[in-house]
Amino acid sequence: MIESPCVNICMLDASAKNCVGCGRTIDEIGRWASMTPAERSGVMSELPARLATSKAANAKTATG
Repeated sequence: MIESPCVNICMLDASAKNCVGCGRTIDEIGRWASMTPAERSGVMSELPARLATSKAANAKTATG
């Protein structure tokens, strides 16, 4: 079984162009199964920062 960051909250953020749940781009989601373990690991290491950036941007937008 391939490790996946999916948390079953599959919704794309239009401004960040990544998934609100896991942080991956649509391209990364589509290629996930064919990526090498090193490629997946590289993406996984970027996800916390992407999600934090998206949450901060959404909070700023919500507060005006």
